[in-house]
Amino acid sequence: MLFNYKYGGHTQISSTTRSTSMSFAPDTLREPTYFVGKLQQKLAFREAISALHDVVISDLRFQPKDKTAYKEWAAEQEMAWMSEYATKLDLRENEERIKWLQRDLNLLQKRRHEMMKPFWEARMKYFDFIYKNDRNMWIVLDPIITIHPEELFFECFSKDESTYAKLEANYETFKEIDEFQCGTTNIDYSHDLYQEFQKIRDYKETDFRIDPKGFSVQTTNEEIFHEKKIEVPESWVRGFLQVSSAMTLPATSFELHSMDIYNICSLLRRFKENIGPRSMVFILRPNQPISILFEPFNKEIVCARSIYQGDESQTIRVWGRRRLLVLERLIPLAKKFTVHLLGSGLPSFFIAEMGDMNFTLGLSGWTANDWSRVGNFDLMAPRANVDTFTAEKVFSVLKRSFLAKPEMIAKELNLDIKTVLGALSLYTQAGKVIFDIKKGVYRLRELSREPLPMDALRFANDRERLARELLTQQRIAVKKVYVENGLRLEGEFTWSEKIWHPTAIIDDDEKLVEATCTCDFHIRNKLYKGPCEHILALRIAEKNTSALIST
Repeated sequence: MLFNYKYGGHTQISSTTRSTSMSFAPDTLREPTYFVGKLQQKLAFREAISALHDVVISDLRFQPKDKTAYKEWAAEQEMAWMSEYATKLDLRENEERIKWLQRDLNLLQKRRHEMMKPFWEARMKYFDFIYKNDRNMWIVLDPIITIHPEELFFECFSKDESTYAKLEANYETFKEIDEFQCGTTNIDYSHDLYQEFQKIRDYKETDFRIDPKGFSVQTTNEEIFHEKKIEVPESWVRGFLQVSSAMTLPATSFELHSMDIYNICSLLRRFKENIGPRSMVFILRPNQPISILFEPFNKEIVCARSIYQGDESQTIRVWGRRRLLVLERLIPLAKKFTVHLLGSGLPSFFIAEMGDMNFTLGLSGWTANDWSRVGNFDLMAPRANVDTFTAEKVFSVLKRSFLAKPEMIAKELNLDIKTVLGALSLYTQAGKVIFDIKKGVYRLRELSREPLPMDALRFANDRERLARELLTQQRIAVKKVYVENGLRLEGEFTWSEKIWHPTAIIDDDEKLVEATCTCDFHIRNKLYKGPCEHILALRIAEKNTSALIST
């Protein structure tokens, strides 16, 4: 997907011995959105925006070792090794053999050069492009900032598309606000700004500005405007929509003391797992301290300061725990952390509450399973059956007030609460609305200036679409069998007088390690082209208990 931006200048941070000034350049192609004020909580803002930066650049995917330097050294040494070997021979007796070997070596090098030439040319073009353009902006979209009547918040996504972050700052964070205009915009951002953020000090006067001058009419010096055209994978946009939908799902919630988060991060720093399962198990018992078990080394943390207030005992496993290290720098600032767990192997949200600021860290089920891969778990709720006129009325109320609870909208429009929630779900999935977990309200936040191509974003392929149809239109029989080191799922799907029998084995790391199905797609391709729609539906049904019949 191609995104176009036009900024009235560049984001700049200037620092002197007495003051710091932050001026973010907004996207002038969007509706005017600006803010001008002076920070009051300077150090807290510095640490929070730095944590946001840590999420932007994070990439915990497996990175193979770079052997480029070694291969170049080996190539240079090849002739030296051949010469050294030749000196040990009787050159008079082996002169013809050396000539033959040299001729054969030259021929191999020539063929190698011909074969590798297209690769080397393409690589050179790629590095030239990266050098001439902003070397960081190809990774992700520019951060999004939204200004509301009572707060502003930043949002970003990690490079590996598995981590979401949101920094909220209410207006008590500022000691002086000169002017603001509500709305959502992208801001010009580069990774070099991180070092400038570190210069913020408590004794310096700090100006915070989303520059309103960027929207003024410009008749001369048009060169101060600069445009960006960024090609972004659909998975990135799909991930942003997924996390918005995940926020609206029912979750198990509890509070953790700041020292509990410190203990979690400390344990993760001290121990490195080599085998699975690499999970973090939350053991929740009513009116008892929360316990956290770290597998596979079975280290347990008892959170004596954090008492679980729920009514039922639960055990919830989450993966991708090393992403929690982003919260380390917020521990001294946070009064408490609120945790929302959607279930074992499902997304989770950790909210650092810092008084007038909140930092939300959203994690997908595990690092390798990013938000956009709905084949493993489809976070996007089924689309509600709400007519366009009613949905637009609901959206117009939210657009007028910028934030609202569903009950308030239902009362104002005299609509059923389910209808309102259905309409809000539609706009959440379209990237126009976001749910605020902390305050329990829906907020206006338009991810893109232009309408998003939802037909292309909703599913990654036709098999995912068919899997959703199987779940929404048919009753499914699923049998769970716990086996050694995992779980075996057996299903029966009936559709159009046809019956399929998929099976799947899920290991302790919640990974699909083996699967079979009686459909033609699986018989022809096995798992080489990914699982069929019946295996996908079976996997999703196992997480969505309302969609299955356990036997």
